Amino acid sequence: MSVAAQSVRGDVRARSERWAPVAAGVLAVVLLAATAEIVLDGAVGHSPLIPKSPSIAGWLSGVGERLGYRVFLIALLASVVAYAGLIALARGGVQAISKRAAIALIVALHVIVFAGPILLSTDVFSYIAYARMGVVHGLNPYLHGPSSIAGDQVFVYVGHDWRHVATAYGPFYTLISYPLAPLGVVGAVWGMKIVAALASAATLLLTWRCARARDIEPVWAILVLGLNPLYVVYTLGGAHNDLIMLLAMMGAVSLTLAAPRATGASAATAGADAERRSTRRLAAAGALVVAGALVKATVAALLPFMIVSKRRLAPIAGALAALAAGAVIGFVAFGIHGIDVVSALNRDAAFVSTDSFATEIAHLFGKPGVFPVDHDLLKAGLVIVVVYLLWRTWRGYDWVAASGWTLLAISVTSTWLLAWYIVWPLPLAAITRDRRLLIATLAIQLLFVVHQITPLLAPVS
Repeated sequence: MSVAAQSVRGDVRARSERWAPVAAGVLAVVLLAATAEIVLDGAVGHSPLIPKSPSIAGWLSGVGERLGYRVFLIALLASVVAYAGLIALARGGVQAISKRAAIALIVALHVIVFAGPILLSTDVFSYIAYARMGVVHGLNPYLHGPSSIAGDQVFVYVGHDWRHVATAYGPFYTLISYPLAPLGVVGAVWGMKIVAALASAATLLLTWRCARARDIEPVWAILVLGLNPLYVVYTLGGAHNDLIMLLAMMGAVSLTLAAPRATGASAATAGADAERRSTRRLAAAGALVVAGALVKATVAALLPFMIVSKRRLAPIAGALAALAAGAVIGFVAFGIHGIDVVSALNRDAAFVSTDSFATEIAHLFGKPGVFPVDHDLLKAGLVIVVVYLLWRTWRGYDWVAASGWTLLAISVTSTWLLAWYIVWPLPLAAITRDRRLLIATLAIQLLFVVHQITPLLAPVS
């Protein structure tokens, strides 16, 4: 390279180093402002985007205006653009976002969402209803739907789709939610928001640790997850139990990545000690995956990839021990229906949402919707994908990336697609070197957002 070319390249880099932090600051302000707009306008209430709920954010109600579709979709689009710009700057060779600034921005977004109302989903009220059924009314939430407690104060807030449906969540989550039931609806909502915020913080911490263990820039990894609009607005804003599932998932991954430190008087003793610690960590990782599946079953998809990759009995033993403990606890607390996960999954798999890719593809082919044969084809396609990924993992492909592809395939082939489902693979995508997974995950999220903002493209009548 000539001296002149080196000089030009140096000037370009100098300008980039000067302007990149400024651009990052502007994008951060846009992201914070868009999120605050949704929260402040949502606190006013009387919006179809904000579920009917008890007043928990009254101190914000005089600041914004009623949240309409147009304002929400514009704010969502602004968030997506700002997010894309920030992770691009963080990924570049220029130090545009410091560790302190990244953490401060993520914390600020969490505080904004935490201070506001429940956003975009009634699911949290279903969680509370199932808990109150068991604790307050002495009913088994695996046998009855919230309609069985129609006189309870929480019932008016439960979504219509779930009023006659027994819980589909694992016994661990149901038991976790039980202590919140005696707090009343308002107290339980705040309890759910606190649990969601803590689970999110712990997941981000584990994402940082996993990224560092894999020699991936940890600041960039937590920005990919912690600034993601579907993660912040939809998942955290709705206080979804998916955050607890993600915590278990990243805890399991972190255990498999932690390298034990060899200590001892001799090399043989040190090696044996390291092997024992490695075995315990793998067993704990397998157990943690099962514990997460007993919150929400989807995370169980990680287990076969972990087993195939490690080729050891430890994760199998840990998983079996956790499964046995979970079965005993679930049976004692809820009877046989508390551990009948298959029936619950089959029941929920029959649901169809307008946002699912299956529905959109059916419409493209001129079909009015998804038929039973389509369900079978989607399941067959998912099985083929999983088998192929297991084969790749056996041949040395990164099991974390394979697990992420599987979670993405589950969300894409599901006929009941919700925004927080396509967040599942995101923490794994942030800590793997196969950037195709992150690109695919963000592309699917973008398609979801485009589907949401299509009303903006319609002519105003």
